[in-house]
Amino acid sequence: MWEESVRATHLFQPDTEIKQIREYVPEALNGVAHLIVAERESGEPVAFMGVENNRLEMLFLSPGERGKGLGKELMQYAIQNYRIQEVTVNEQNPQADGFYKHLGFAIYKRTDYDGEGNPYPLLYMKLV
Repeated sequence: MWEESVRATHLFQPDTEIKQIREYVPEALNGVAHLIVAERESGEPVAFMGVENNRLEMLFLSPGERGKGLGKELMQYAIQNYRIQEVTVNEQNPQADGFYKHLGFAIYKRTDYDGEGNPYPLLYMKLV
């Protein structure tokens, strides 16, 4: 589920980097303090988010679930239950930028490179 979600939102990254992300995700999922998974009634996962220290570390939805309100519902849950105050998004993912702005987040910082030193600018956002 997560790989198709990454491909749908990270169109700016080549397949080689998506494959590198694939190797990193299991470690990231194990390392996050709170992992919340949304499932269909059948038990099939359709979305997940990772939360740590009042920060959203990751939010991925299956492409078929986007635009149906699930992302907003998950974020509202995280804000209420985990007191989410911050999120970081790739600048080249304008849908995510717009989504978080719609939920009340505003950019407070921008970097030219991502956390791995790749030329993918990051937008740091806080809930206002």
